[in-house]
Amino acid sequence: MALRLPPGLVPSEVAFLCEMELVTVVPRQRLESIHLLAGQTPQLRPPRRSNLPLWLALLLKKQRRANIVPPPWMHPDSLRDVIHHETKVDTKGWAPPPPPRSRADSLGNATRINAFSGKETILSPPFLPSCTADAPSGALPYHWFELAEMLLAHAGDDIASASEVRSLLRDLQEVRAAKMRSSTAQLESGVDGVMSLRGVGAMELAESRGFVTGVVEGVRTIGASAEAMRREEEEQGRDDGEESDDDMGL
Repeated sequence: MALRLPPGLVPSEVAFLCEMELVTVVPRQRLESIHLLAGQTPQLRPPRRSNLPLWLALLLKKQRRANIVPPPWMHPDSLRDVIHHETKVDTKGWAPPPPPRSRADSLGNATRINAFSGKETILSPPFLPSCTADAPSGALPYHWFELAEMLLAHAGDDIASASEVRSLLRDLQEVRAAKMRSSTAQLESGVDGVMSLRGVGAMELAESRGFVTGVVEGVRTIGASAEAMRREEEEQGRDDGEESDDDMGL
């Protein structure tokens, strides 16, 4: 008999999906375009920067054929701004995610790639260039935690002040994990309680899904017990009223 799979994505699956995020590389040698399922990669011509999927960028980095440019939000000053926002500006909410690209056509926030190759591909969130060198600073993308861990582990020499960045990321993770645990207090008002998750990252959701769903199930159980008790009290009061009417009739 097959085992029941846990609901949602597990952290390893989230890390696998993160490898599809686009990052900026500086090639160290020429490389022709590669045909991938998502389309063709750009031709690499040193020292021109190009955007590649994270898994390919890490492979080229391992082969010493390219260097990875960390996104602006991984700069120490940007991380300090995010921590300040999380701890001083908005102590209950989350730092806002990067704003999506706006278009004036019917595609909304979709992005077209390979428009001139005849096989056009459309990218939609979360696979937008929010981790490239052109990404805005001071805003954490959807895969911020797992992408930062991979870059620090495999391309730490490409990151300025890597030890400071690692320390700031650890502090930011602790702050946001504490807010995730405390935010479940909003559900104590009942099943109709609302918990905002705007700005929460993919890995944070995967790691906290069991805790949050446990709290929701507990609140639902308490609400069901309260509802059952209320109905019993109404039925008991109705029975008592009928008995009183019978006694008065006698």
